Amino acid sequence: MASARIRSGLPLLNRILRSDSLSTQRPAIQRSVLTPAFTAFQPSKNLSTSSVQKEEKIKLPITLYGGTGNYASALFVVAKRSKVLDQVESEILDLIEASKKSPKFSQFLKDLSVRADARVKAINEICATAKFSDITKNFLVIVAENGRLNHLESIVNKFKQLTMADKGIVKAMVTTVMPLPPQEEKELKETLQDIIGHGKTVQVEQKIDPSILGGIMIEFEQKLFDMSIRTRAKQMERFLREPVDFDSL
Repeated sequence: MASARIRSGLPLLNRILRSDSLSTQRPAIQRSVLTPAFTAFQPSKNLSTSSVQKEEKIKLPITLYGGTGNYASALFVVAKRSKVLDQVESEILDLIEASKKSPKFSQFLKDLSVRADARVKAINEICATAKFSDITKNFLVIVAENGRLNHLESIVNKFKQLTMADKGIVKAMVTTVMPLPPQEEKELKETLQDIIGHGKTVQVEQKIDPSILGGIMIEFEQKLFDMSIRTRAKQMERFLREPVDFDSL
């Protein structure tokens, strides 16, 4: 697996982190959050290595905002245009999975004190070891050069939102105090499918959060249905705190 190949490149990362090439202080002036190519939404010249040709118009399935959304959108456009979307998605998910299994690698991604040249060297070596595609490698190098590796997981999560939307998959995050029984999960999924309609597939993901006290919260397609006991209790508290107009009684 690519994640195993990534881990095999971690000894090099360890050497880089211990070398004298690392700065002990953050640079006085950080690189811009977005390169002009990303800001202008023309990332192909930076990410793609293919010959110049008439570019296919790619439409984003959903609109994302913020710096991480711009990075994710740019990668989606280039990968989709180059017809390697599934491959790129698999590669960057493998990278995130490897970071979760290696505290050293995770620290490297978050450490802003690592100089840009050291970050780029490490990313190039890891991509070569994992045999990542040029698009994935070039994208990660841009992120490393701009000092945004600490936001990589957020970028990848937003990229995943784009790929799921592109496939017509709608993720519904269901929050409860304990796991839903299989039959209740099935019925909820069928209800959500009816709401969303044909042409899309609902993917239910359960999240356990005892702090909601009971009930259920459902979030999908930027909509939130909050039927938790915690929220209802807060609403009742606000109602009880409101002054009573006895003249209107």
